[in-house]
Amino acid sequence: MPEHVRVDRGRDFLSRTVLGAFGVLDVKAEDLPAYSPHLKGTVENLNRCADRMLFAVLPGYTFAPKPRRAKKKPDTDEPPPLTFEEFTTEVLDWARWWNAEHRPAGLAGQTPVEAWSADPTPLSDIPEAALWGLMVEDDGRVRKVTSHGVRWQGRDYVGAWMAGQAGRSARHMPHHDHEIEVCDPAGRHLGTAHLADAATPEQLDALRRTRTERARRLREEAKKAEALRRQRFAPATAPTPAQRLGAVTAAEADQELTTAADSDMAALGLPDLIPPAPPPDDWNTPAFLRHAAREETR
Repeated sequence: MPEHVRVDRGRDFLSRTVLGAFGVLDVKAEDLPAYSPHLKGTVENLNRCADRMLFAVLPGYTFAPKPRRAKKKPDTDEPPPLTFEEFTTEVLDWARWWNAEHRPAGLAGQTPVEAWSADPTPLSDIPEAALWGLMVEDDGRVRKVTSHGVRWQGRDYVGAWMAGQAGRSARHMPHHDHEIEVCDPAGRHLGTAHLADAATPEQLDALRRTRTERARRLREEAKKAEALRRQRFAPATAPTPAQRLGAVTAAEADQELTTAADSDMAALGLPDLIPPAPPPDDWNTPAFLRHAAREETR
């Protein structure tokens, strides 16, 4: 049973369900601030070793030093980037070497697995089913299993196990948005439901390209707006009033102001079309303000 758990900004481990379990088990949980590697040196050292000993020698490593002069011709001998399956295989092989073959100086010639096995601290193996509920969250609403599956956040989630379960009450426990875990009202796990009518890989690629283009366009617009916002003045050799640079005609100024007004969502919302209702009587509101609000609603 851990006495102190430090969480490195992981939302899954900072959910109400997990923090509530820590409280019941009397485990101190600490949410580490961002960009604080000195507070988690053991993990940061492992990440650094993996970066320098594994990732740096793989093709497509993005943090490799760049040459001062660009290459005239692409290097045809450079291996292509790994596929996700190949990359996963490399990482798992390195993890097995690190744990079962690597002998750090701090372990007196032992591998991490040997040092772990030699530690006399007693361990208790808990069934996975008993721990499953500690990592998922429940919004407290009870839903029905229908012919379309389970409805959650405007989406339908289905599973093969739902056959014959239509009309049965179910309580879902969302984990990731691509799937949810469904339980009955008593908390017994019924099964996993996956997103129905999910977008195809081609649609996801097109969506990613569209979002990338939109982000690039917004960055360019923000950069141009920042450049136009700056005030520049002409140099002076005498104590005269400052003279602005970047002359703009009256027509150009009116056009830019009109364009900005047309894109102002707050102005387009017509906030004065429907006046606000008078404040409730139990609010501590000045009498003149309450009277004015009631006069506007008449």
